[in-house]
Amino acid sequence: MRRPLSVALLALALMALAAACGGKSEGETAASTDTTNASSSTSDDGTGENEGGDLPAPDPDYHPVAGDFEPNDNTVEECVQDDPDYYTCLEQGYGNLAFKTGGKPTMKRFAADIAASEAVERGCHRIAHTIGSATLTRHEDDVGQAFADGDSTCWSGFYHGILERALKGATEEAVLVARLRDLCAGVLDGPDRFIAYQCVHGLGHGLMIRSGLDLPYSLEMCTRLETDWEQISCDGGVFMENFNTSYGVKSRFLKDDDPIYPCTSVKERHKLYCYLQITDNILALNGYDFPAASVTCLDSEPDWISTCFQSYGRSSSGSARNDLDLLIRYCGMVIPDWRGECIYGAVRDIVSNDASGDRALAYCNAVSPVYAGRCFYGLGTIIHDLDGLGWCDRVPVEYRPNCRLRDTA
Repeated sequence: MRRPLSVALLALALMALAAACGGKSEGETAASTDTTNASSSTSDDGTGENEGGDLPAPDPDYHPVAGDFEPNDNTVEECVQDDPDYYTCLEQGYGNLAFKTGGKPTMKRFAADIAASEAVERGCHRIAHTIGSATLTRHEDDVGQAFADGDSTCWSGFYHGILERALKGATEEAVLVARLRDLCAGVLDGPDRFIAYQCVHGLGHGLMIRSGLDLPYSLEMCTRLETDWEQISCDGGVFMENFNTSYGVKSRFLKDDDPIYPCTSVKERHKLYCYLQITDNILALNGYDFPAASVTCLDSEPDWISTCFQSYGRSSSGSARNDLDLLIRYCGMVIPDWRGECIYGAVRDIVSNDASGDRALAYCNAVSPVYAGRCFYGLGTIIHDLDGLGWCDRVPVEYRPNCRLRDTA
């Protein structure tokens, strides 16, 4: 029998990833309350889901990019930063390198390039997706071999790129469900909780890309996975693709005049990961005005305001990148009642991005003592599944109970 995965990993964000305590207690999964009246795959506002039975076929022509990676002779060195196709060039160049030399050596080179170039770092997640896709092609669609030939650099985009491509060819619903349940079976039964999350999260990316960014269809297909944890983790990939599609195609399940949509319209069971990523959409719509985004979070459904501020912290971490002082200033723009949730979301994103607690430790040591306990608790929720809670021995003594998940602060 498949072992239940940890509560902390359930709330991994961005991908980050990606918290279960936003309007819910830590460890409580999203409720199954249905907040829509839809009885078909797509309701009037485009977010309804059916309650069983066959789903209408999605429209893959809306998002035709899903398919095999196609290598060519392009190299990373040929890419010119001022060229409008710079990132497309980088994606193809790194993909070619992975196809020819393997995922691990390419990811090692890629990590060094991220550290040396802010431009590469800015586009790293999409590039990592392509490296994963190319590695899967190199291994002739063997997902297990491809997973073993990479790492989690830049919010684990490598793994997401593998899974988004692995669903191609499943044209019948029964075949798709069987493939969904099979693709991650090996890692779900294995010891690495972090990789297990990334695999199921990647299925959400794959469903969206396979379906032409059909949000309700993809969310419904996530519910066909075996456990609540798998279903909710799959939601994370679905919403990440909806808000930040890997290929630059805007989802039709977004509204320019409603920055919190579709979170207010999806079923209760799907709200967690929608709200954990909603500030990506809010900031894109308001021109990355962080103070204004913090005000918009207050317009969230009451039970989900805290989750929106965790999303704000996640977005702040992504925007500040390695500048911890700037990240502290971003969370300082939030009213004090919700500042701790911003810090909580930010530190979790740092650990998820780095697959390490080192930079997160420096961040928590730098935040105001008022919020330090909440910061170290957030660090602990992710480090638990990377290195175990023994890592928390590195934390100042007074905050070790937080890091060890005994005190939520």
